Amino acid sequence: MDVFRESLRRVALAILLLGGIGTMAAMFLGTIEVVGTQILKRPIPGALELTESTMVLIVFGALAYAQIRRGHIRVELVYTKMGPRVQAAMDVFANLAAMVFFGLLLWQSYHEAVYSLQIGEATVGLIRFPLFPARLILSVGTALLLLQLVLDTIVDIRRIKTGEAPPDIDPQNTIMTD
Repeated sequence: MDVFRESLRRVALAILLLGGIGTMAAMFLGTIEVVGTQILKRPIPGALELTESTMVLIVFGALAYAQIRRGHIRVELVYTKMGPRVQAAMDVFANLAAMVFFGLLLWQSYHEAVYSLQIGEATVGLIRFPLFPARLILSVGTALLLLQLVLDTIVDIRRIKTGEAPPDIDPQNTIMTD
């Protein structure tokens, strides 16, 4: 399981880095678009459409990595007052709820991606960008998150049995220590 966990971490990190590159590209494109529109009075064709598609990579590319780091937002008002077994049970419940939600999202996004490819769906504008890649990225990012949630649920169920404290994240290597 450690080999699978490490492979998933590497893939999630690679997609996160692609999202970072996408962020930089969207930032530069947005800056150039503002300068072109406001100063040169000539907008860049397709800038909005390309930035919209890049946002999918930025958001859904980071979901699995954030889960690996256990960095998603949660309210800890009650959580921190509980013992390790109850915390683990709360984590299992949260993981299962997330798996249901993101499982439904994966199911629908996959069908949307296939349909988008079948009909050749593209943006409307001077430059037509295909929408299939963005829909596929949404599906892949969601699938990676689901895999990580399954791994976390296995760890959290073990924590219920053993009474271990939640795993710590090593900030240098971004590897969880059990």
